[in-house]
Amino acid sequence: MLPTPHPPHPWFLLWAPWGGLGVNTGGWSALPRYSLYARTRLGYLFYQRQVKKARERYPHGHSAPQPCCFPGMKILPIPVLSNNYSYLVIDTGSGQAAVIDPSDPLAVQAAIEEEGVMLEAIFCTHKHWDHSGGNAALRQQHGSCKVYGSTLDGIPELTNPLADREKVRVGCLTFEALATPGHTVGHMVYGLGGPPNPTPLHDRRLHGGPGRLFEGSPETMLASLDVAVGLGEDTLLWPGHEYALECLTFASLLELDNPALEQKLQWVTQQRQEKRSTCPSTLGEEQTYNPFLRTHRPELQAALGLRRGGGEHPDAFRARVLKEVRRRKDLYKAT
Repeated sequence: MLPTPHPPHPWFLLWAPWGGLGVNTGGWSALPRYSLYARTRLGYLFYQRQVKKARERYPHGHSAPQPCCFPGMKILPIPVLSNNYSYLVIDTGSGQAAVIDPSDPLAVQAAIEEEGVMLEAIFCTHKHWDHSGGNAALRQQHGSCKVYGSTLDGIPELTNPLADREKVRVGCLTFEALATPGHTVGHMVYGLGGPPNPTPLHDRRLHGGPGRLFEGSPETMLASLDVAVGLGEDTLLWPGHEYALECLTFASLLELDNPALEQKLQWVTQQRQEKRSTCPSTLGEEQTYNPFLRTHRPELQAALGLRRGGGEHPDAFRARVLKEVRRRKDLYKAT
């Protein structure tokens, strides 16, 4: 008999693309460096070099992880590389576990052994090596472990392709895949689902920006962000990168009079001074300071000097706002 599922949790959204490499606002084909990283063996060699350097520089990880425990479940952030996060998600009743984006297989395996759990599944948000590079090594160590993700992305070691809204059981936990293209064409986020109107669990905070548009348009990214926002304000958001301080500092240059943003930036600054993780946040709070989730806000539109054209569809205008925010973020990143 299958184990009895736990009562539904509020939505937990494991979302990777909060940052990236290079500068691009026009799709992957406009950036040869990105193509080399994502589509050739040179990218894998670069990733291996990143892993080696990060292990030497951060022998205990770039941040102090803060596990979160809920009824029947534990989420353990694993700091890897120079700013990435993998996540070990544990069904505490059965001891079965899944890992999200196992970038450094040694760090992930150490967490598995320390927790004393059985790795049943790897969920990959997208193909980039800093999110999928540990798939092969972990499958060698855990022969029955399955690798889930989109077929559109060429994820290494993929065994179980997922479609949008498809669900997977790991122990008593149910993961749901949500197609969110934009960062890559096959990008997915993974939710641990709950009721339509979930209740908040805590008020820990997070970032303020999404990933680069390597393989998608502003319209595509806007639609993907709207999918996430539609899950509800109390959804907990877990990112793939520790970019909170950079993203919020940039956001503060756009909106000069945003009390929620000022308060969050102060909190994040203190956290990072102590090398503490800044995840998770909630989608509700993100909408008060994250410019990529505020494309509908008149104050942000005015700050960017943008006005909706006559006859312009509201979503087309929001995509134009998002494109301008992304352009400015890329320039800010490059300076």
